[in-house]
Amino acid sequence: MAKFVLRRLVYAVAMLVAVSVFLFSLTRAAGDPRFLYLNEYTTKEQWDSWGKAMGLEKPLVVQYAVWASKAVKGDFGRSLRDQRPALSVVKERIPATLQLGTAAFIIAVMVAVPLGVMSAVKKGTGWDYFGRTFALFGQAMPSFWLGLMLIIIFAVQLRLLPTGQRGGPDHFILPAITLGWISAAGLLRLVRSAVLEVLDSEFIKLARAKGVGEREIIWKHALKNALIPPLTYSGIIFAAFITGSVVTETVFGWPGLGRLGIDAVNNNDFPVMVAVVSFLTLIYVGVALFVDVAYAFVDPRIRY
Repeated sequence: MAKFVLRRLVYAVAMLVAVSVFLFSLTRAAGDPRFLYLNEYTTKEQWDSWGKAMGLEKPLVVQYAVWASKAVKGDFGRSLRDQRPALSVVKERIPATLQLGTAAFIIAVMVAVPLGVMSAVKKGTGWDYFGRTFALFGQAMPSFWLGLMLIIIFAVQLRLLPTGQRGGPDHFILPAITLGWISAAGLLRLVRSAVLEVLDSEFIKLARAKGVGEREIIWKHALKNALIPPLTYSGIIFAAFITGSVVTETVFGWPGLGRLGIDAVNNNDFPVMVAVVSFLTLIYVGVALFVDVAYAFVDPRIRY
């Protein structure tokens, strides 16, 4: 088990290093980074001091080492728009994204797993048709259209919920449903197919022959052995939720990382863009590492 976890940690670190090299290449591919800070009041002395501070007179390998050492400490430069450290700008948006992403993930799992299991167990019945219809419409509806429809119905016409922005618990309902709807549909289909495959296994037939209760067969034996594909997909959608959704955050005016990234692109705020991408990469790699380790607990054969 220890060797398995260590191997996955090495893979995660290698991925982070590869992404850091890519980000550094982008900073240099855009041209001299000093042009980002250039204005009509910049003097030659300031220009030269920037070059010395950034180590631009040194070889690229040394420049990367300097840049990476600063990035590890959280120093991505100053935001060109706010004139504040880029990491501070990103930190302000993290809580909003964490709250919305967690709410959307809870909704997706609570809807998809029970409905997917019931759809598999009650194959060919009304439950199955309902689950498959939900999955079909859920994956067919674009998130921006669903968000707008929810706003029109529940916020504009019925006046039950706010149209957007971050606030009290009622502000989370519409954006969380919009963000979690499509993922719930995809997870439902995956749970259904995985459980159906396990229910046809020989050990399930043996358990039934021994008189094991149907509820125990479904929730303890079948679902546990069908967890690998849904667990993989759950990790992906959880990382996507935590890192924010550009479309959902834009529709509801949610002040999260996705919207911050779009604003940084529109304002050519390169330090903030690099900080956002670095944080998103860290989240994805961390979630992937967690899912890999979780595999070993779900299926001990994976440890070897």
